Amino acid sequence: MSDRGRLSVAIGVLLAALAATGYLLSPPAFDPPRLTENTSFQHLPPQPATEYRPVRHDGAITSRELTVPVKDVSLDATIRAPLTPGRHPAMVFVQGSGPGLRGEFTTQATWLARAGVVTLTYDKRTVGYDFRHRDFNLLADDALRMIEVLKQRPDVDPARVGLWGVSEGSWVIPLAARNLDVGFAVLVSSPNVTPLRQVAWALNEQLERLHAPAGVRELLGKAMGGVGFDFLRYNPDPALEEITQPVLALYGTMDPSIPFVESTQKLTAGLKAAGNSDYTIRFIGGADHAMRVNGGPFTKGYLETLANWVLGLPATAPPPQGAQIAGATPVQRYETADVPQAPWYAGGAILTLVLTLTTVAYVAAPVTEFVVRLRGRDVLAPARSPQWPAIRRRLRRMAWTGVGLLAAVVAFIMLIVLFSVNQAGAWPAVLSGWLVVRVLALLMLVQEVTAAAAVYTAVQDGWMPGRWQRFSVAAVLGGTGGLLLIAAYYGLFGFPW
Repeated sequence: MSDRGRLSVAIGVLLAALAATGYLLSPPAFDPPRLTENTSFQHLPPQPATEYRPVRHDGAITSRELTVPVKDVSLDATIRAPLTPGRHPAMVFVQGSGPGLRGEFTTQATWLARAGVVTLTYDKRTVGYDFRHRDFNLLADDALRMIEVLKQRPDVDPARVGLWGVSEGSWVIPLAARNLDVGFAVLVSSPNVTPLRQVAWALNEQLERLHAPAGVRELLGKAMGGVGFDFLRYNPDPALEEITQPVLALYGTMDPSIPFVESTQKLTAGLKAAGNSDYTIRFIGGADHAMRVNGGPFTKGYLETLANWVLGLPATAPPPQGAQIAGATPVQRYETADVPQAPWYAGGAILTLVLTLTTVAYVAAPVTEFVVRLRGRDVLAPARSPQWPAIRRRLRRMAWTGVGLLAAVVAFIMLIVLFSVNQAGAWPAVLSGWLVVRVLALLMLVQEVTAAAAVYTAVQDGWMPGRWQRFSVAAVLGGTGGLLLIAAYYGLFGFPW
């Protein structure tokens, strides 16, 4: 058999071994079942027209900038208030995930103020809150502090001061609502399941829409299972079961991020346990996660529904007879499901350790060579060893391929998340990105085998590598071997496609 034939066999054997290794090391697959059809959600009554009747929103307002001290930090805030005499209902905007700057709410806060509602928007804290650590109780305390600020104003009706929260904010508001200073709660795009279930459901739903290969779901499922963020497993049920204030929950039927049916069932079950029947749930046709039309203007009826409900309290707290849940038809195809927990060897700590060692190995090889040359040692080694320049080129190409693979995987995951948020349907981009990731993984495997074969052949031909050359070979081959095992675990060598 020729040398090329032996290399092909070695690559094939190693490919099969990596595919089998990935299969054997994998946790159970994330494969949520189809949701059993609930006919009650297929025949919702239309939203009563009185709820979205036109609202005058051309009144004069005043705007005040202030700084509010909260735990460990002070937060900048803006209060917008109508200039009409008397006391008005008031509302605090609680942010979703992300930076949560108060400017996000300027349009609707101003609209509502001109309609007669005092509004307060504030910047989300950065002290004690970041991507990895999210304390919803701490965020609830911030919201309650804003409630206190509003209640001190003479133009605010203290019995009608409430909270509005979107997405992540709807995990915060029920915690804050344990304090009876909160007069009402508005939940927008409220998941009401654990954050991990919500994220996993949203990604799975988007993968279905994008016609993504099965391997993509496997990759993302394992990645989520290895994330060790405690907040992802936060259970909102106990807080929902303590809400006694009037609740308005709004969902957009074009929101790909929310499991509508289960979210509504969770909310109604919690409110029932609290003995609270003063809730109104509305599905607004054409609205996305932020109650906008494809990220543009607010969908027709959203601001009117919100304003009419808040301005009408307490009369609007009890929903119309037989219409606690109404509006456009929500569609949920799959159940939410927990992502299987990654085994210890695939947890974040082990993954970080392997990637760190690989990075050190890739960087250490050229740095070692540079230091050796700088000191004037082994300068003539390449000339005495004609095999080394070719081997060094192989090692460099392999290291760049490994770096490229890591970058491609990160970019691919960001691509999926971006499409999920923006409801894009660019399935060719997803397929192309997945192809790039798989090709780079296979290329790295081929380079590992051929480089190892080249080193073996050179040694057989009498090559006697220097100490730093041996180190370079061991570092790059070993680092690439670690990446191959990680790629195998995440299914990059497995089938189906």
